[in-house]
Amino acid sequence: MNWSEYLDAHQPRFVDELVDFVRIPSVSAAPAHVADVVTAGNWVVDRLKAAGMENVRMLPTEGHPVVYADWLHAPGKPTILIYGHFDVQPAEPFDLWQTPPFEPEVRDNKVWGRGASDDKGGMLIPILSVEAMLKTTGRLPVNVKLFFEGQEEIGSPHLPDFIKANGAMLKADMIFSADGSQWGEDQPNLITGLKGLVAAEITVSGAKGDQHSGQQGGGIANPIQGLAQIIASMKGTNGKITVPGFYDDVVDLTVEDREAFARIPFDEAAYIDGLGVPDVFGEEGYTTRERLWGRPTFELNGIWGGWQGSGIKTVLPAEAHAKITCRLVANQKPDAIFDLLRAHTEGNCPKGLRVTVKRLAGSADPFLVPPGHNASASAAQVLTEVYGKAPYITRTGGSIPVMTMLLNELGVHATVFAFGMNDENLHAPNEFFRLSNFRTGQIAYCKLLERLAAN
Repeated sequence: MNWSEYLDAHQPRFVDELVDFVRIPSVSAAPAHVADVVTAGNWVVDRLKAAGMENVRMLPTEGHPVVYADWLHAPGKPTILIYGHFDVQPAEPFDLWQTPPFEPEVRDNKVWGRGASDDKGGMLIPILSVEAMLKTTGRLPVNVKLFFEGQEEIGSPHLPDFIKANGAMLKADMIFSADGSQWGEDQPNLITGLKGLVAAEITVSGAKGDQHSGQQGGGIANPIQGLAQIIASMKGTNGKITVPGFYDDVVDLTVEDREAFARIPFDEAAYIDGLGVPDVFGEEGYTTRERLWGRPTFELNGIWGGWQGSGIKTVLPAEAHAKITCRLVANQKPDAIFDLLRAHTEGNCPKGLRVTVKRLAGSADPFLVPPGHNASASAAQVLTEVYGKAPYITRTGGSIPVMTMLLNELGVHATVFAFGMNDENLHAPNEFFRLSNFRTGQIAYCKLLERLAAN
């Protein structure tokens, strides 16, 4: 039996295992689920041992743990590090799920449940691929290290120190991420750019407590109004971010970049209809695709203050709050952008109010693969063979913080080699993962390891 036949024979078991994996509510953002993240890590440890990997262990960080395994018996061949994550996003609001998020179901040739696509289905794929090779041939064509984390969905805050302390263990010639996506079931893509991330919370405060809006209104400043004014000062109605210095380090899109983006099909009307918005919006001078892939963003993720209950309560609130995230592009740095946001916020606080700006967990440098990257070239060859057509060369507005952490410590650019799709309700109710892509990914990883051994 060869590895392809093994994959065919064991596919029903693999699907059952994915369902079991998704059932674990490993929500890294929720203190109530800390033990569940550990449970998911132990599930991965057991699965790696069953696959035949060696030196399998769960390792602590200052926060959620990581899992490591390797097989290093291919002398003269490259060492490949494969990354993924076993934590998931919160599943709220629960009432919008067709079925409970942690009671996964298989229907319509899809697995439905929180984390099925991001990234439990994705990170299980390379485990199954190495199992198929080890169980049929007793060996792998290259040296393989597998590195899975339990804190990606909160920005991998404890990974920099871990990677720095364990650089020798993680050292590799090439790195591949099992977290990411393909364009479609019959069209591959190769993601060459990821956006960075910086997050902040603004608090505007006034009186020592909520005040009667009739008795004090007109005598003191309103924190909600002040917050609204600060927020309005940070982004114009033309979509341009107005924080001084925000764009200073941006590597603008080249003519070649814009031509490459334009060659990839994009139905803007369908995009609008699919999202249920009346129109697109963003920075003037760029197409929607260019803004999504190649320009930085400033977004409000939450804003609150004052009375939120039914009816009216005539208060002048003591505080107002907002959460902000910015997606960054090369060569912007999260620390520098946070400093600019804080300086602008403090400089635009209205008279009679106080403002504080707190850095939130979750940070990532932008990531851009250089032209001619060897691992990406091999991945493109495999995708062309598997799908029968060349991959689109794309970027994404999402962030995978560990990509730049590994680059900074190991000096190796990672290649996204993953098989979810962006329409699978990642971070939203009714997340799912296509079993067709689950199977395609297993084939592709086996072919990738073989190709890397031959190159």
